[in-house]
Order: sequence, then structure tokens, then C-alpha cells
Amino acid sequence: MPTNSPSTLETQIRAALLGLAVGDALGVPVEFESRARRKIDPVVNMREYGTHHQPAGTWSDDASLTFCLAESLSRGYDLDDLGRRCVNWYEHGYWTPHGQVFDVGVATAEALRRFHRGTPPLLAGGTDEYSNGNGSLMRILPLAFHTRNQPVTERLQQAREVSSLTHAHPRSVLGCFIYLEMARQLLLGAKKHVAFEATRQIVSQTIATDPVLLAEQHRFHRILQQPHGDYEILPLPQYREDEISGSGYVLHTLEASLWCLLRYDSYAETVLAAVNLGEDTDTTGAVTGGLAGLYYGEQAIPPEWLQALARRADIEDLAARMAAAVS
Repeated sequence: MPTNSPSTLETQIRAALLGLAVGDALGVPVEFESRARRKIDPVVNMREYGTHHQPAGTWSDDASLTFCLAESLSRGYDLDDLGRRCVNWYEHGYWTPHGQVFDVGVATAEALRRFHRGTPPLLAGGTDEYSNGNGSLMRILPLAFHTRNQPVTERLQQAREVSSLTHAHPRSVLGCFIYLEMARQLLLGAKKHVAFEATRQIVSQTIATDPVLLAEQHRFHRILQQPHGDYEILPLPQYREDEISGSGYVLHTLEASLWCLLRYDSYAETVLAAVNLGEDTDTTGAVTGGLAGLYYGEQAIPPEWLQALARRADIEDLAARMAAAVS
């Protein structure tokens, strides 16, 4: 369990960013491989090469775009600045581990091209049913630190805005809002099961007056424990592993990250469980790793994983600069 010792904001941001990047890097070498493959050959440590033929400790677009958001927030809340940084990543390799982009989601690439051609950031992201990959969820975590002291209506509004740069469908927005509220509860020091219960209550109460998001509530029935047809709604940690998906669908990634956090009791166990779900391993690892890093702290991340992590010093410097800006 995490210690009860006081934690500075910089320490928390640093743990979250490093935790996310490590989870991402654990998943990169086995991305797109099946769960059946992971049962035979589970990930237990940093690997090299594999799917994207990258050195051990290499993180992907998940961490890159997270760092773009953190970098932008270190200078204030500015959606145009965020969009320009994300385009700089896509076009020129900004905030990449080794100077070039090797992985990008289709919806994210299309949205960034639209933004680059002049579409406003709030209109750049896709709005159709098929624009609900995990591309905004994977990069949203730094916003929790920026909005932590704001009223819930403003927290929701900024979640909507930051998601909409690449994913503007209300399902993606609601997924981001749930994730950010969970991160906020952990940031405030709540134990993980208490944090999850508080998140469910706050989200349900907040979207009750938002018809667009309320229409999506039933899809999140496992998380929000809302009635859903004739299905029995179990508490999320009680679902079996074969009922949790590692796909790139925003709802699946959110469920998987929360399920892993609530089921396991250390940073390493949590992120390895996420990666070994298979399929979109880097993103599930990143989204889970961000929460687990925030909850358990940097000291809980295995030192050999941190030692292998690309640009670790740069990530730590970014955490310090962001903390100074949002404190």
C-alpha cells in the first residue's frame, strides 16, 4: 500500500508521468499481440525490439502526447498551443524518445492534420461512432493536476476541450472525465477503492444535468454501476479477466485500467496485468501506469525499469516545470 507521508505536487506529477511512460514502454514491444500469446510468454520486465523494433525503455505516442499536454500546461491552458505541440510531434518528432514517430492512431493523425490545416482545436477531433479509440484518454492525465482545484463543471469542460482536439465524441469525453476524476481522487490522497466510489458518485451526479453525456452513461455501466438491461451489474473488480478487453476502444481501455488498479496491490503487478491483457498493450499499460504511478509513488516503480526508460531526466525536468506552473 502507498505510504501516508506527505507528497509534494511535483513528486506526484513526476510519479504519474514516469509511471505512465514505464507502462507504455513495457507494452511497446508486444503491441498487437494476443492475450493467448501473453499467457504463453508473459511480459515480466522491459523488453527490446519486438513489434516496433525499438530499444528497451522506449515509449510511444501515448507518452509523447501526454508530455505535449504537460509541456503546454507548464505555460498555461491554451488549446491552440497544445494543438501546435501535438502537430510538432507528428510532423517533426517533438517529445519522442529517439527523434522519430513510430506509432500513431488513425483518428489522432486525421485530427492533427485537420488542425494543421486551420480547423479550430475544438472542432478537429472526430465525432462519429467510430471515433472512439483511446487516443485522447491516453494523453489526458496531466490535466488532472491543472484542474484539481477547479469546480467540477470546469473540470468537465476542460476534459471535453482537451479530448476534442483528437476525439470529440461524447463517449470519449466521458471516458476522459471519469479517468481524470479518478486521478484527482488519488491525487487528494484517497485509497483506491474509496477513490473509485467517490469518482462514480461525482461523475453520475455531474452528468445528470448533461443530456449528451447522460445518453452515454449506459455504456459505462460496469464503472458507474448503472442498470443495463437484464445484465447483473457487478462491482468492476469482480469481473473475470476474460471479461476485460485490452482493445483500443476507449471504454475497454478505461475499464481495463481501473480493473487492474483495483485488483492488484503494487505498481509492478498492476501494470504487468494491464500489458498482459494483450492487444493495445502500450496504451493499456500507459493509462494504467499513470494511475498506478500516482497511487503507489515513484519509489514503487522497479528501479531497473526506470533506469531503462528513455529520456528519464527530461521527463523529470518536465514534471518540475509543470508543478511550478500549476501549483
